Amino acid sequence: MGGALSLTLVALAYPAMLGVTTVSSAPTRVIANTQWGPLTEADRDFVVKVRAAGLWEYPVGQIGLKKGASPAVITASKHLIDGHAALDSTVRKVAPMLNITIPNQPSPQQQGFINTLTADSGKQFDTDFANILRVTHGTIFNSIAKIRSTTENTLVRALADQANATVLDHITVMEKTGLVNFSQVLFQETTPPKLPAVDLTPPPPAAGQPEVVLTPPVNSTTQPPVLPGESPTAANAANPSTTPTVG
Repeated sequence: MGGALSLTLVALAYPAMLGVTTVSSAPTRVIANTQWGPLTEADRDFVVKVRAAGLWEYPVGQIGLKKGASPAVITASKHLIDGHAALDSTVRKVAPMLNITIPNQPSPQQQGFINTLTADSGKQFDTDFANILRVTHGTIFNSIAKIRSTTENTLVRALADQANATVLDHITVMEKTGLVNFSQVLFQETTPPKLPAVDLTPPPPAAGQPEVVLTPPVNSTTQPPVLPGESPTAANAANPSTTPTVG
């Protein structure tokens, strides 16, 4: 578990924009004035982070349904799939409205988490699953609060509200497995490892590549929020799509 956890803290910390040169690293720099309010570097970074999180946590949830050795891990896996499918739906609406490029693949480091859990089995899988995901969710939780309290963009606020509820739910179900090593998790959260940017950055989508969709489970209990200016009917309608799906 130690090796997997040593990479975890920065799972969601990578450059803000894919395929675009960032001319300033200041998170408060306004990069666009939109009808939903100013968009900052930090806002854009957050939208990309939410998308990238789903691209590795959703398949990890699918793996957990097949390999989880305890009922609590199976339950947590269902929450990962349900929560990230709903977040993905919101991100895929918000990103084009704000002219943000989002990835179709996780970062090399995030893919490494998938590979670790794919190779695990039995109790080792359950232990790594609970601890890796508890570290990543615990780390991003504070970042969500900061975005929610500082952003002036109403679309980003709506996504932050949804992400806050989803991440808290996922923290809770990981803790309910009874497998979280809190001393090690807290150490990982407060002692970030140093990794090169290339390991932390998901590749930009190839030109003409269809957008990957994280498919909601048939028994989903999570609905994406109604965005500013959107009707409840449109928000809850199924997304007809011929794009590639995961799930």
